[in-house]
Amino acid sequence: MNESIKLDQFEMARPRLLGLAYRLLGSWADAEDAVQDTFLKWQGVEASDIRNPDAWLTTACTNRCLDILKSAGRRRVDYVGPWLPEPLQTETVAGPEESHELAASLTTAFLLLLERLSPKERASYLLREVFGHSYEEVSETLDLSEAACRQLVSRARRTVGKDASRYVPSPERQKALLAAFQEAVSTGSMSSLSTLLSEDIELHTDGGGKVRAALRVLSGRETIEKFLLHVLCKTWPGYELERAEINGRQGLIAFENGEIVAVLSAEFSDDGMARQIFITRNPEKLRILRLRAHHEISNGGLSFN
Repeated sequence: MNESIKLDQFEMARPRLLGLAYRLLGSWADAEDAVQDTFLKWQGVEASDIRNPDAWLTTACTNRCLDILKSAGRRRVDYVGPWLPEPLQTETVAGPEESHELAASLTTAFLLLLERLSPKERASYLLREVFGHSYEEVSETLDLSEAACRQLVSRARRTVGKDASRYVPSPERQKALLAAFQEAVSTGSMSSLSTLLSEDIELHTDGGGKVRAALRVLSGRETIEKFLLHVLCKTWPGYELERAEINGRQGLIAFENGEIVAVLSAEFSDDGMARQIFITRNPEKLRILRLRAHHEISNGGLSFN
């Protein structure tokens, strides 16, 4: 295997590796670092030592992500306010049968569910349930027995469960919520928005201690309506709002003087009511959107467009 062939093999695997790393880490910057480290390691290995390039790359990338997760866990202990994954502007490039599943595995709500899992539970669950690896392949990647991997996946399934984050709301329902939100912040009237919010809705706002944001997750329709009315309705009318697909869901990108200052997306329960609203304001997490990167989703992978 010459170096040109090795490079081609890596480039073919790159979107899949980025998709795996982003789901594991919840950070595009960390995912890029993990994949770049994998590439450097790939360059240094003898071609004759590689029996299965895809398996080798998956193992190297997964293990690098597990190392990053250890330090990320320590950083999040000191994180100011609710933590949200970095938002991505996405477009699902797949057939209708797989597009819903691919989008569901990238939503902010689903990535937050993965945060409840241990690193190895998260890795085994993603490899098995999202990327479709056999238990034999998962065990080789994680250097564990198949029985241990089955236990990890089983525990992860119980934690994640059949959560409503896997429910895919209709495009019309998503558009209705965004329109009602825009009406609320521009007019101060909550009447339309209120009819689309569940009683136990949650609002997650991530400022990372760098910009103003709620320092805890807000719960309950009445509480959130008050927050929207007394906080967002005073600042967001000055923003230019652009609709975009954010992590597989329709959302809003807020601009002030041409700069991205916030990203909003939502999750729905199976009755069509919004049950979670996510607002990311941490400037560091908006970096990739400032670059206007558009990520295509196909076969679980992520690539730039």
